[in-house]
Amino acid sequence: MTTLLRLIGRRLVAFPIMVLGVTFLVFFVMSFSPADPARLALGEAASPEALAAYREEHGLNDPMIVRYFAFLAGLLRFDLGVGAGNVPITEFVARAFPITLQLTLLGLVLAVVMALVLGVIAALYRDRWPDQLIRILSIASLATPSFWLALLLIQWLSDVPGGAGLYPALVSQWVPFSEDPGIWLNNISLPAFALAVPVAGSLTRVVRTSMVEELDRDYVRTAIGAGIPKAEVIARNVLRNALITPITVLGLRVGYLMGGAVIIEIIFNIQAMGQLILDGVTRNDVYLVQGVTLTVAIAFIVINIIVDLLYVLVNPRIRTV
Repeated sequence: MTTLLRLIGRRLVAFPIMVLGVTFLVFFVMSFSPADPARLALGEAASPEALAAYREEHGLNDPMIVRYFAFLAGLLRFDLGVGAGNVPITEFVARAFPITLQLTLLGLVLAVVMALVLGVIAALYRDRWPDQLIRILSIASLATPSFWLALLLIQWLSDVPGGAGLYPALVSQWVPFSEDPGIWLNNISLPAFALAVPVAGSLTRVVRTSMVEELDRDYVRTAIGAGIPKAEVIARNVLRNALITPITVLGLRVGYLMGGAVIIEIIFNIQAMGQLILDGVTRNDVYLVQGVTLTVAIAFIVINIIVDLLYVLVNPRIRTV
């Protein structure tokens, strides 16, 4: 069995363990909420008898460990419980999560592209004015909160008084990419850019450092001295080897992107996971907050496993037998 297969096997074995830990943590914390799921589902006008019957039917009177295993059994059926109005939480999450995922992934793509371009340029022009300028930009980007940048972008570029009018300040209605790519891109561009800039700032510094270290290695000088064009050496060898460290760091930034996306969605009025969390907290909807939090946490675990596998594929030393 190759090293690659062993690493993939370890990730797959660790996945259910991590998910189980996340489910227990989320369920344990949310079990201390003072909100009454029965009253939330049936309404304030429900009689005491109806509330008692609902609690008994849904196992709300059972010990916490019994409720936890019932919760796990529901997860295996993709059942996250019911929220206000007796509506299944799965329906809310199924509509909202793809939007948050699109925003997160587009922000991730923008951050990676900006970091690669700026980091490579800074390394190639080490200690010269492009490098100094990019250092200042990366530090400024790293120190810029996404929500503050989002507000600035709305003031500068959106259709508010004094703005350029290029983008909507608030997304009145989400239009999927499959229906109208132009409107979709117009709606998601500002939120994704605001989300990407701080991550791009931190990744740029990592890419620059990794590129500089790789450019100083003996094989680069040997290859260039042998007559191989410098651009070819950088494209085929240096860049690929230099990406190993940034990919490792990238997995840690995914959580920031997904958590930031939840806040950015509220600023731009995007009806996705951020709005669900806000609605759940406002209404004391325990199951809604629990379902959204658990979905985001599991998505974070899955994306990190994918990043780990990308690291394995990029690093040729790990793929050897």
